[in-house]
Amino acid sequence: MRDAAPQTIYLKDYTPFGYVIDSVQLTFKLHPTETRVLSKIAFRPNPEATDRTFFLHGEELKLISATIDGKEVSPSVTDEGLTVDAPDAPFTWEAEVEISPSTNTALEGLYMSNGMYCTQCEAEGFRKITYYPDRPDVMATFDVRIEGSEKVLLSNGNPGASGEGFAEWSDPWKKPAYLFALVAGDLINHPDSFTTRTGTDVELNIWVRPGDEDKCAFGMQALKDSMKWDEDVYGREYDLDIFNIVAVDDFNMGAMENKGLNIFNSSCVLASQATSTDADFERIEAIIAHEYFHNWTGNRITCRDWFQLCLKEGLTVFRDAQFTSDMRSEPVKRIDDVIALRARQFPEDQGPLSHPVRPEEFQEINNFYTATVYEKGAEVIGMLKTLVGHDAYYKALDLYFERHDGDAATIEDWIQVFEDSTGRDLQQFKRWYSQSGTPKVSVKEEWDAENGIFTLHFSQSTAPTPGQDIKDPRVIPIALGLLAPGGKETHPTHVIELTHAEQSLTFDGLDARPVPSLLRGFSAPVILEQEIDNDRRAFLLANDTDPFNRWEAGGDLARDTLINMILKDAAPSPAYLHGLRRVVTDESLDPAYRGLMIQHPSETELAGTLSDMGEIPDPTKIHIASRALLAAKAETLSDILPALYADNQPTGAYKPDAEGSGKRDLANAAMSLMAKLGDLSHAKAQFASADNMTQQFEALAVLVREGQGAEAVKAFYDQWKEDRLVINKWFGLQISLAEPEDAAKVTEALTQHPDFDMKNPNRFRATLGALAGNHAGFHHESGAGYALLADWLIKLDPLNPQTTARMCTAFQTWKRYDAGRQALIKAQLERILATPNLSRDTNEMISRILG
Repeated sequence: MRDAAPQTIYLKDYTPFGYVIDSVQLTFKLHPTETRVLSKIAFRPNPEATDRTFFLHGEELKLISATIDGKEVSPSVTDEGLTVDAPDAPFTWEAEVEISPSTNTALEGLYMSNGMYCTQCEAEGFRKITYYPDRPDVMATFDVRIEGSEKVLLSNGNPGASGEGFAEWSDPWKKPAYLFALVAGDLINHPDSFTTRTGTDVELNIWVRPGDEDKCAFGMQALKDSMKWDEDVYGREYDLDIFNIVAVDDFNMGAMENKGLNIFNSSCVLASQATSTDADFERIEAIIAHEYFHNWTGNRITCRDWFQLCLKEGLTVFRDAQFTSDMRSEPVKRIDDVIALRARQFPEDQGPLSHPVRPEEFQEINNFYTATVYEKGAEVIGMLKTLVGHDAYYKALDLYFERHDGDAATIEDWIQVFEDSTGRDLQQFKRWYSQSGTPKVSVKEEWDAENGIFTLHFSQSTAPTPGQDIKDPRVIPIALGLLAPGGKETHPTHVIELTHAEQSLTFDGLDARPVPSLLRGFSAPVILEQEIDNDRRAFLLANDTDPFNRWEAGGDLARDTLINMILKDAAPSPAYLHGLRRVVTDESLDPAYRGLMIQHPSETELAGTLSDMGEIPDPTKIHIASRALLAAKAETLSDILPALYADNQPTGAYKPDAEGSGKRDLANAAMSLMAKLGDLSHAKAQFASADNMTQQFEALAVLVREGQGAEAVKAFYDQWKEDRLVINKWFGLQISLAEPEDAAKVTEALTQHPDFDMKNPNRFRATLGALAGNHAGFHHESGAGYALLADWLIKLDPLNPQTTARMCTAFQTWKRYDAGRQALIKAQLERILATPNLSRDTNEMISRILG
């Protein structure tokens, strides 16, 4: 294992590699424990480099032989790689190494998943395959030969010669090593094809294990939809003769965009009506689109170094969000994205793990695959599009693709394209990439009734974050509109740009004091602070023409109601309940939107709100208040719930489309509320008769939540025990809905279940991740949840450092809680940190969380 206290790497220290690679030839002789990898690489001096040190990364490799221009050499080898004297002229490096895929539990490099060979090379996994300059700015064409007895032998690019026991692949496009992929196994393909806009026929395949063939059709259609959408919206055409996707059971991430051979966590591609929920279908559609879109924003144009990770990920997340908005409900997609941003990225921004969208330093790059890089990175792209306008955005993207095709680019390159294309100075806007933390935008209103003048006074500030005490003003686009007292919109949406610490905006010629609707569409990832009472919120909930702000007003009403219930033992707000009823009964609104409106802020979000207010959140009180508000909603809507449930049952064959999904969302929300009133008949009947996983699983959740699910839990397991992905849901549901005092005990019992497998990231996350997500249970005053998670992280770290480190983020908000809980959490963090031979990944993460 690598050193647990490595050298910190800084963006400012970047220097290009001393050599350019013209071509790479790889031969794999597959064996579970003794795979041989032969490499033949053509190097030449890099004229842009000043350092000619010939260092090749390599980890957990057994070097068999090495030559330069056919002459044997004796490199100096360490745990991190090798060095050797190299000519200051073109030369050919050849090496043979031995690796053991079957014992590679870290799931980086070449490993085995249930007898299938597969790879994961992002970010630095290729160095576990062979000696190579494993950095994204070193790009080359790859020719690969795979020798093995497996039925299917796949790699990047287009297929070449093949025969009994071998297959050759050639990728004509230069790529960095992190995009290399290899898969070998006894697989079955689900085939299809796509004809590009210029008439090129592309062979498409989704490769799966026998038995999963019936779960590929939706993923294939999502792939074809993505290819068509990228042509229509961005003008990007696919550039190989074949596109392969492979479903893998053991995978640390969701999926990987390797050129022409995308490797997917099976949970992110396999789907069927019987085994997948509507949410699963939408997630699969989005992830397939995301990885396909990387073909241009990530592969054809990659990042110069890992500090620029947001260049490919932020842009591609933004693109897949656009795709989902076009395929489904745009308002619901935007709301879902903001819910996720506030749940994951805002706490990251405000805690010890805060870092800029483009970090300045890191020790382990795997720890920076974060919500800040991905989700906030996408928000930055969205703001840029808002600022320059729709047409100018796409014109700039055309220039970006033209100028940087084949490059390893930087954020400076990206910003320069927009400056050159639009003529705008974007240097202040660039602070979004360099400054961490979530800005707060405060708004005060001034009304001059005599002259009909309404003024909005804005101020912006960002609190200090680790390593950044002083923050400069950013460019913040604020989309806003004005509503008249009667509810009519008098000033439609337009965008103002906040560029100073304090700034004002004036409207004149008004007949009456307007009601402002601010930050429409969540036009910037900021916290909006304004003096607004519940009457104003109820007015916006009833009248705002912006779907996001209408939802936001309802959420603010719910949040204010819950805070008063928690802190003052108040009753639920009648204004909120009345406004909710008005929205839910408005049949002109999308059912999915109405279903979203029934939800209220999560317990974790409420804890963050209380902390921001200077209050110490009590997880138990938050849980009790949340349940009480749910009961009050049920009482308020009691007379309409049966009809709401009945009227929103989709008719005809099941379809995981926006219309059907929206109706099921609303109907299931009604079913859940009826259960709160003691009527479990609908849940029991739906569980017994459901012909799709959405209906069955939601009914199961209602029964478990109401303490009536024991028989259903057993029946569900008996029905689905052979389906690994469905059983992940079974594990997670029981823990996420366990009573706070029982959560740790339920989790511990399930870790002893024969189907629990800590080596499988999906099963580990479904179990221990569900514990961390049960807010009141994880933070139970006993500290049992903290201790149990720490126990399992210590066990997992030697096997899979990546998954371990990412799961450590469950502790990142520990300082917001009371002294007793802080002491309990700190003790567990220190226990993890004191573990002998702790991985570099986990060491860095825990050290940052402790501060």
